[in-house]
Amino acid sequence: MLKRIIAVFLITLLALTATACVKEKEPVIPTYDNVEVHDPSVIKVEDTYYIFGSHLAAAKSEDLMHWEQISTLPRPNNPMFPDVDVTLAATLEYCETDTFWAPDVVQLDDGRYYFYYCACRGDSPLSALGVAVSDHVEGPYEDLGIFLKSGMNDGVYNANYDPNVVDPHVFFDETGKLWMVYGSYSGGIFILEMDSETGFPVDGQGYGTKLLGAYHARIEGAYIQYAKDTGYYYMFLSFGGLDANGGYNIRVVRSKNPDGPYYDSQGNEMADVGGTPGKIFDDPAYEPYGHKLMGNFEFTTSEDEKKLMNYGYISPGHNSTLYDETLDKYLIFFHTRFKKTGNAHQVRVHQFFLNNEGWPVIAPYRYSGETLATVTQEEVSGTYRLVDHGMDITTQVKKSVLVDLNKDGSVSGEHMGSWTLEGDNTITITLEDAEYSGVFIKQYSEFDNQWLMTFTAGSNKGNSLWASK
Repeated sequence: MLKRIIAVFLITLLALTATACVKEKEPVIPTYDNVEVHDPSVIKVEDTYYIFGSHLAAAKSEDLMHWEQISTLPRPNNPMFPDVDVTLAATLEYCETDTFWAPDVVQLDDGRYYFYYCACRGDSPLSALGVAVSDHVEGPYEDLGIFLKSGMNDGVYNANYDPNVVDPHVFFDETGKLWMVYGSYSGGIFILEMDSETGFPVDGQGYGTKLLGAYHARIEGAYIQYAKDTGYYYMFLSFGGLDANGGYNIRVVRSKNPDGPYYDSQGNEMADVGGTPGKIFDDPAYEPYGHKLMGNFEFTTSEDEKKLMNYGYISPGHNSTLYDETLDKYLIFFHTRFKKTGNAHQVRVHQFFLNNEGWPVIAPYRYSGETLATVTQEEVSGTYRLVDHGMDITTQVKKSVLVDLNKDGSVSGEHMGSWTLEGDNTITITLEDAEYSGVFIKQYSEFDNQWLMTFTAGSNKGNSLWASK
């Protein structure tokens, strides 16, 4: 009798333990707190992520999903610059404006935080870029002065080839040297070597070295990320216009050196990529260049899924990136607009990966704590909503089509081709005449309200695929 009681007890205990284990493995349903920071530039301080953007907007988060707004406008009582009209009076006066464009914050050798601010009137060659400093990342910041102005070369400014001195990103390369990449439209994207002790440019460089652009090419928001995995410096860029009707999209090029030359995935050198003399915003001249990562898109629902919401972005862009050593993950931060909401915008954070060719591929859904894991052929076979982001600069929304990844390695549906699962989670997929490399990863879709298998992949033709099962 005692043996039976003990046996029943052990069986019950094992069942409860198994149930507990199953519950522990059930994915958590994430929640989000959203914020508005246009052109978010990220810095991680201890366990907190900070983003700083245009109009002196800022926000912070400890988990990349729940964000707290710090500020939205330069005044009144902006915590970084409590009396901005006095502290940065010289910039506002020179630029004939009352607001600021995309900044960047970096911690330099002395342990202090350096806030690189910029302003521009927009309809004239009046732009300025300077730096302020604080012992605390949230400020308040003390101005150190302007060090770049449009037309600083004897007061002569030609917007066809001189830079608009805005949109800075300041970063250390792998040797410990400090650089600043900057520029928006006008004469292109430039890079300067900086003094890591003073926070100012090394003397005698003028505007610095041009990396790409000219003749008012709509290319801006340069941000450079080094990847030890590949030994490349990746320069992320936004092509097109930033508003809801501008066709903003994120692209990337790479180089073995921070100051170039940079190449796209088709092998094109970017130094001579730009607009057309005599034309303003001639998008067709440069839309074939750069590796396009994302633009306007929508995962659409089928007739039997009408209860679900469509998911997509309008004009996503002006990003920053971060390799988080604690998480061992690459992350991309950007602002985006949404369908039928005009120019209203929010920040989004996505994880990205480096594919077999060493090019970034961005996860289709916002970051929810997901991690790459081993997947099986059985798990990943099935029907997917697939978006091809293409290579164009367009207001058109790229809508998903249905494709089947069949268990025999074929692709059918709206596209025909083949696919293979390699290693733990790598996908190689051939559709028509292009081969793509990327990864499978399970992600949470807040629109389907469930965790779904996805894949993201890029080709050497410069375009990217996103797919959700």
